[in-house]
Amino acid sequence: MNPEWLQTLTTWLGTNPGWLSVAVFLTAFLESLALAGILIPGVAIIFAVAALAGQVSVPILEVLFWAGTGAVAGDSISFALGRLFQGRLDRLWPLNHFPGFIAKGEVFFHLHGGKSVVIGRFVGPIRPIIPLIAGAFMMPWRRFLAFNLSSAVAWAPAYVLPGYLVGSALASDFEPPAHFYPVIGISAAILLLIYLLFIRFQLGLGHSSNLYQWLAGLMARYDSTHRFWRLYTSQRPAQAGEFPLPSLSLAFGAGALFMIVGQLATATQVFEPFNRLTLEWFSQLRNPLLDPVMIALTLVGDPPVLLAAAALSALALGMRGFYAAALHIAGAALMATLLVWAFKDLSAIPRPEAVLGPPASGAFPSGHTTGITVFSSLAASFIARERRPRLRWRYYLLFSLPIVMVALSRLYLGVHWFTDVIAGILLGLSISGLTRASYSRYDNIPLTSDSSLLAAATAWVLYVIWYGTENWAEAVLLYGPATG
Repeated sequence: MNPEWLQTLTTWLGTNPGWLSVAVFLTAFLESLALAGILIPGVAIIFAVAALAGQVSVPILEVLFWAGTGAVAGDSISFALGRLFQGRLDRLWPLNHFPGFIAKGEVFFHLHGGKSVVIGRFVGPIRPIIPLIAGAFMMPWRRFLAFNLSSAVAWAPAYVLPGYLVGSALASDFEPPAHFYPVIGISAAILLLIYLLFIRFQLGLGHSSNLYQWLAGLMARYDSTHRFWRLYTSQRPAQAGEFPLPSLSLAFGAGALFMIVGQLATATQVFEPFNRLTLEWFSQLRNPLLDPVMIALTLVGDPPVLLAAAALSALALGMRGFYAAALHIAGAALMATLLVWAFKDLSAIPRPEAVLGPPASGAFPSGHTTGITVFSSLAASFIARERRPRLRWRYYLLFSLPIVMVALSRLYLGVHWFTDVIAGILLGLSISGLTRASYSRYDNIPLTSDSSLLAAATAWVLYVIWYGTENWAEAVLLYGPATG
């Protein structure tokens, strides 16, 4: 497809905006379809169509729905084709002109198993091949659909929102502050670099990857930079030579996304319709049976509760002689507290007027969400670090649940906008990534559990119970619906 064809398509859609939803669905469908996704520049078309949708103010949820639906449909048909033509995939047109794709997809599938359906949706040219391979290897339908649907939920915003936000910004008249475009440009460049290194080129970030080995060899040529590499590299016998590239990528990637969301939330009205729609949806969801559950969840994310968890963890680790770990946990808690306070003061975004007594502080970012993200992601990283690499994802998945539940509680209770919660998660992940990268200098001895950590966990649970009991009546009053 040449640029003139794409220009003709976007021009026609601009004069026929009623077909934009159909165009989003068909583009996502074809981009995910094994036989067509290899040939068409789906990412470019999705960006262009989403930008047009933003310019004519098509509801963002409608665009995301049709993009996600198209991606799920394309992957499902690819999966069915894989089952139908198993053993003959390399003879199908146009796959017979790209023999390396099938081999690369099979290696990727064997390496990651069912998770390859989720990971592969974001990985360069093999994206439309993985469902085909999964079908050929007879993955159960139910398991495939679970991975397919869950990955589409993340894929649609990642590929649609950039174009939609650009279109919305072009359609609105606003005078951005002087730092708006430099911050957006630098953040976008960081994200592009991480995408090219980690996703598009499939080089990976682990110590056995090509990227890691190339960087290690490059750093070894220069004495000063090699000392930096050696300083931050773990020297554990079982995993010697592990530089914290994943943690650094998480820190800079999440930080860049946070800055982009922050600039758009404070300087434009791009997120305003979506924030209002989300607030209205959660307000209609409220009922007396669910309120106590959400209030209890939000109390777990209160600053005193999370600071107590950080203090107890640091105390327990310090008593066992892990002073560096204790200082890094305390430093992460302090950094989160100061950054949340600073960004709230700088952004000065008012909270939704949905409850009887919202706090007086600003809305952006959500301090509860930032705090629980730092707490849960650091806990997951410390625990997973002592497990086999292939099992670590289970701990990250388990510890992601408190983040999701506290974030939902803030939205349900109506004390934050959707962008506040997303920004809180991104800021928390960035702080966690920086903390883990810094701690890698001292991560040479396994953190084995003993009675001191168990005592700290028990003390924290008792404190949570006491705190919730003492503040329950006030919280029920504070978070009561304003219209009630």
